[in-house]
Formats: sequence, C-alpha cells, structure tokens
Amino acid sequence: MPHYLFVTGKLAEPSLRRMLAELGPRVGFEYTVAVLPITVAALATTPWIATHLTPAMQFDRVILPGLCNGELHTLTQAWGPLSVAKGPADLRDLPEYFGTQGKPESDYGMYDIEILAEINHAPRLSLQEILAKATTAHTDGADVIDLGCDPGTRWTAVAEVVTALRDAGLRVSLDTFDPWEAEHAAKAGAELILSVNRTNRDACVDWGCEVVAVPDVPADCQGLAETVEFLLTHNVRFRIDPVLEPIAFGFAASLGRYLDTRKKYPNTELMMGVGNLTELTDADSAGVNVMLLGFCQELGIRSVLTTEVINWAQSSVRELDLARRLVYHACNHQTLPKRMEPNLILLRDAKLREHGEETLRELAEQVRDSNFRIFAERGRLHVINRDMHLQGNDPFELFAEMQKHGVIDPAHAFYLGYEFAKAVTALTLGKNYVQDQALKWGFLTLPEKNGHASV
Repeated sequence: MPHYLFVTGKLAEPSLRRMLAELGPRVGFEYTVAVLPITVAALATTPWIATHLTPAMQFDRVILPGLCNGELHTLTQAWGPLSVAKGPADLRDLPEYFGTQGKPESDYGMYDIEILAEINHAPRLSLQEILAKATTAHTDGADVIDLGCDPGTRWTAVAEVVTALRDAGLRVSLDTFDPWEAEHAAKAGAELILSVNRTNRDACVDWGCEVVAVPDVPADCQGLAETVEFLLTHNVRFRIDPVLEPIAFGFAASLGRYLDTRKKYPNTELMMGVGNLTELTDADSAGVNVMLLGFCQELGIRSVLTTEVINWAQSSVRELDLARRLVYHACNHQTLPKRMEPNLILLRDAKLREHGEETLRELAEQVRDSNFRIFAERGRLHVINRDMHLQGNDPFELFAEMQKHGVIDPAHAFYLGYEFAKAVTALTLGKNYVQDQALKWGFLTLPEKNGHASV
C-alpha cells in the first residue's frame, strides 16, 4: 500500500488522526502524521514548512493542508524528488479527495442540447447594449443569440444588428412573426427564425434558413401538422416547438404535447422555450432549469430557448449550461444526476460537515492565544480562544460576552461581525461555515480576497 505523510498543525492533529484511522484501511493506504510547531497549519507557508520539516524519502507522497500558501516546487527543491500535493481545504473532505465519494467519470461535461439565449425587446436597445448582452450570454454558455422583436412595430435596423453580431463571431436567431423582419435577418446571416405557423409560413420558403414550427393554437396543437407538412413539401429546414405553458395555464398538458409530438415525429428536431416556467414561477430558476433539461434530454429535445428578464432567472444561461452536462451524463450512463454537479447546489450545501462537541472541546483545551475561532454547526454558534468557549444562537449576545474578556478594537469588531453574519447565514440555510472562507453558492460563489488572519 502507498504510504502518505500528512502534514498538519497542533489544533487539527486529533481530528486528522481520527479521520485517517477510518479512511486509510478503507481506501488502502498507510499514513504518518507530521505535526508542525504551529497552532493552525493553514497559516504556514511552503518556505516556512521547508525549514521546519524534513520528511523521510520512503513516503510515496507528502500531503499538505489545502489552505497553506506558497508554491509546491519550494518543497521539492528543498526535499528532493518527493511527490508533494495540497489536500482539501477542510480535512473533513478527505474522503472526497481520495475519490471515495462524488468522483465524476472522466467524460463528464459532454452535452448535446443547444442553448438559445434571447435578448428581449432588442429593438429598444442600442447596438452597443445588444453586443454587450450577447457577449455575456455567449460567455455564460449560449450557443445562439436570439433577438426578440416587438410585435406590432417593425424593426428596421434588424439587418444591421444581425450583421454586427455575425461579425463578432456569434450565431444569431430572430424571434418574430413579421416576414419582413425575418427575411432581412436571414439575408444578414440569421440561421434560425422563431417562429412560423399558418400566418407566415408561405413567406419562409424564400428565407433560406431554418425555422421553428409552432401550433396556431398551442392548447390543442391546432395547425401544427399542416405547417409541418407545408415545410416538408417546400424543403424548408425546421424544428418543432409545441410550446411550454405556465403552471395553472396548461403546464401539464403542454408537457403531454411534447410527448405526443415526439411520438408523431420521432426523427424531427424539437425545441422548448423554458421561460414560461422560469420567468413565471416564484422559484429560483436553477432547479426548474434542471428539471426541464432532464425532460428534454430523455425526450430528445435538442434545443432550448431561455430568457433572463426577472431577477430570479438572471443566471439561467449558466444554469442551463451546467444542467445540460449533468442530464447528458445521467441519461447516457444510466445513473442518477446526483453528486455530480456541485456548481448547481446554490442555496444549501450538499452535505453538512460537523466537528462535533468532542472535537470542539479538544480545540478549546488546546488553544493558547487570544484570537477567536468561530464555528457554526448543529444550530449553534461557537466562539473559542484561550479565555473562553462560548455557545449560543445570538451573535450580539456572544459579542457582548466576548467584550467582557477584553476590549475589541474596531477593525477586529468589524471582522467578527462579518464572520458572524456568514455563520448565521450558514445556520439559517443549512450551509457549511468555515472561518475566513466564502460560503459556497455553487457557480455563484465569489472568493474572499481579503481574509483576516484570525488564528
């Protein structure tokens, strides 16, 4: 079995030894623990570690705390040809680090669903605004930029805008029923027109691009079969959108229309506009997008149209980009879409990690300095330094008690208030709190750049 040397500080030593005693036999490795002469190893830098530790050459790898700073080559230069790596930021993540949980297959990330990102009311925007929105959507994962027109008002600048987007290297579609707008957009390079039915299908024969066929009356798919037959007869490339309806206005029936359409046209491309769910439902859009993408993947719907108008759907393109990879992997590997895409876990964390009362008591007994350590677990806040181990639910009460043990300067008070706010948020939502680290919000997480050296 491989023999690893785990480097740690004084405070984490007991917890690390307990973890390794269970993990080593299960994963299949031997281990030795090297305890540095520092309370918290995360504060150690690789140059400092090089001067305070000289590992024996028999180790297959030296594993450092994930939060320690510095370049690894500093250690390899000092120690010779030893393999050195950083472990996880939190030692409780060692099972995942060694691949016993949540390890994605090597081909994870593939997809076959195309994302169309609509810029709503495009005629009301300047060309610079449209280009900026289009560039952002493309960066977020959109394959096609869809320009949404305003019904009843002809967009005379449509060709100019399509040309500018195409010159920027972007693929373009146009959302309109106006044959004039569609024709000029197609001539300028738009590759898809949304949408055609009996009202404008005669004109689409001359556009020279693909179109989206929709029913005249979505509730019963009235007119769709006739439009599809017309497009087939005139050799017009098309995909079908039976139209997804909002909840309480035919949502369930509209899902049935997609099922019926797939049975009737087993080899025809289908499309779904997801905005009627994400924009018109009081719910964060990420979960809604994942469910709809799962439906699309199973049914062979290979393109989706999304919008980002209402605030709770502002990241729909990024959500769909992650979701299409998740559902593709699940369906193609016949595995549950679970513990594969942590970036879609936004509100709550996938798993709560706890130190436990025994570990916190041990930490309180070992701390010999005045710096505060803050923990949040099992519904309570814990504050530990050499003088105290406080517990409670109210950060104001805890802060008042902390002040009894000495004056807290304004800068430290600000820092403690910030950390308490994160800790209370974590307890409220069911998230993991780690002092001096950002709370995890999936792909929305912003790293903390100005952490406080609190320990």
